[in-house]
Amino acid sequence: MLGLGYFSKNMANLIEILTREIKLRNYSPKTLAAYVFVVRDIYAFHQRPPKELTTEDIKDYLLAKQKKGLSSQTVALYANALNFLYGEVYKRPNFVRIKHPKRSSRLPVVLRRDEIERLLAVIKNIKHRTLVALAYGAGLRVGEAVRLRVADIDLDELTITVRQGKGKKDRLTVLSASLTPDLREFMTGKTGQAYIFGSERGGRLTEATAQKVFVRALQKAGVVKPATFHSLRHSFATHLLENGVDVRYVQELLGHANIRTTQIYTKVTNPRLKNIKSPL
Repeated sequence: MLGLGYFSKNMANLIEILTREIKLRNYSPKTLAAYVFVVRDIYAFHQRPPKELTTEDIKDYLLAKQKKGLSSQTVALYANALNFLYGEVYKRPNFVRIKHPKRSSRLPVVLRRDEIERLLAVIKNIKHRTLVALAYGAGLRVGEAVRLRVADIDLDELTITVRQGKGKKDRLTVLSASLTPDLREFMTGKTGQAYIFGSERGGRLTEATAQKVFVRALQKAGVVKPATFHSLRHSFATHLLENGVDVRYVQELLGHANIRTTQIYTKVTNPRLKNIKSPL
């Protein structure tokens, strides 16, 4: 009978191979961490090495995650990880990729303009306030905002270069002129590679810190919507569409590969629907 040490050693070897294959494809560190987690998790779930599992075992695992209440997006990520494991690492003959669960059609949480103003008004730390304002004004993801460097900001052209955003793509987005005085102060005396939002401990502010700043501001401002830091990006896109900006320009600013991803915002900006009055 094989002991636990044997399986632990084989799992370590598998994780090493998985890591190598993911890095060769230049996937993001987040994807690497997620895929490694799923492989370890399915091993713990079935108490058997992943190589021994059947397609039905894989489906049972994913179904258990659905029953546990994980979102369709998260279960889809788990399916992607397992498709990669069995299709690319094990290269299992005749392996049929696991189909993703249908994504939920939840509308994005969008903050009104007055809610954004209230949010910014309660943030007294100038660095934190500028971080939140910049994320909203440029449509940045939290990771993109905290990773901005001095060389990425063009104060004269009022543009921001987002380097290696989601999908490892660079893109150009807009910068509000109202933020240039504070940004100029943060940038003065720093090298081009220095972070805009540096941490007092060195390096940069973390994503967790940015999210905590947002949540605290949300509470202080009395905004009761289930918003997250990402809602700033949703609000950016929605308000641009409300201003009459063409959806294809919004797509470019957000860095969406598919126009359909951007078109979700048209569902929360339709002026015809907003002008309809209840008959009550």
